[in-house]
Order: sequence, then structure tokens, then C-alpha cells
Amino acid sequence: MHRSYQPLKPVTNRYLQQRWDQNNYENHRRKVSSALPVVDTKGMRSPAHVQLKLKKLQLQDERLSTIHRDNRLLASKLADIVCSKGLVDHQNQYHLRSLNADRRREELLLVSRQNQAIYQRITARQSEYRRQLWLGDWERAERWRDNISQYPRGLADKRCHLCLCLQRSHRKVKFATVEDDGWSTNCSRSETDRETHT
Repeated sequence: MHRSYQPLKPVTNRYLQQRWDQNNYENHRRKVSSALPVVDTKGMRSPAHVQLKLKKLQLQDERLSTIHRDNRLLASKLADIVCSKGLVDHQNQYHLRSLNADRRREELLLVSRQNQAIYQRITARQSEYRRQLWLGDWERAERWRDNISQYPRGLADKRCHLCLCLQRSHRKVKFATVEDDGWSTNCSRSETDRETHT
């Protein structure tokens, strides 16, 4: 048998009370589902510059622009190659120049001027050595040596030359064997003996 609604408190009309109780329960469930927490447990909102990263987008745009420019250059070069008659452009019309050439030239001129100034100072400087006094002292020493020596100065050189000549003249020379009347003799004479025999 179907049981009717049994309210908690005594009422005059059970059906109306059931309907009111049902409405109250639905309102309660709606409030519970839409209730907000008292403590905010959500994380901190990330800043806009961290989410969007404008610098990264700018770098990407610059990179894409350089890529597009290079692609346009390549496309123009390929179009020139296709339209040309196959000529090879292998000549370099530019000359290499150093960016530092003027500075190096100035430094070289400065060094050359300094060297020239040093050379002028060296050549304009008078000698501090007294050469005339040295020559006088040398001549005086030569005279003293000639005075105390036993032999004249040039005689010693001549004697050495004569000794060498005499040593050369006393060499022994061997001649071949000579046979006179069955006797064989070896002749050895000095050059001085030969000169006396001849």
C-alpha cells in the first residue's frame, strides 16, 4: 500500500507541506552548490608580461623579417640567374683596405721622426775621447820600446823569414837508384849539396 508523505510536525495538509519541504530542500542544495569558500586557496595570478612575453614575440618577428629578407634576396638572385645567359660573375671589383692603415702610417711616421731626431743628436755629439793624446802616448811608448830593445824593430821579422827559408832548403831528397859498374847506390842529398855539386 502506498504510504503518503509523513511530515516531521503535524500539519493540516500533507501535500502542501511536501511541496514546501521539497522547495526548501532544492533552495538549500542550490545555495550549497553556489557557496564560496571563506579562505581563498587560489594561487597568485601570473602577471601579464609573464603570460604574453612581448620580448620573445619581438625576437620572433625580427627573425622572421630577416628570413623573409634573405628569401627575397635569394629569389631575386635566382631570377637574375634564370634571366641571364649563363655568364659567371667571378670578378671582385673591390680592393681590400685595412681600417687601421691610417693609424699604422701615423705611428710609422712618428717612429721615423723619432729615429731621425736620435740620429741627429748622435751625429751632432762631439767625441769625449782624446784621440790625439792616445796617439802621442802610443808614439812615446814606441820610442821607449825601440830604445830598450836589443835589436831594431824590423830585424826580428827579417830573422824569422830567413829561418823559414833555411828550414826549407835543408830538406832531404831521395833519388832513384843509379847503377855504376854493377854497384847500386841510393843517393840522398840535401838541396844545398846539390847546389854545390852543380
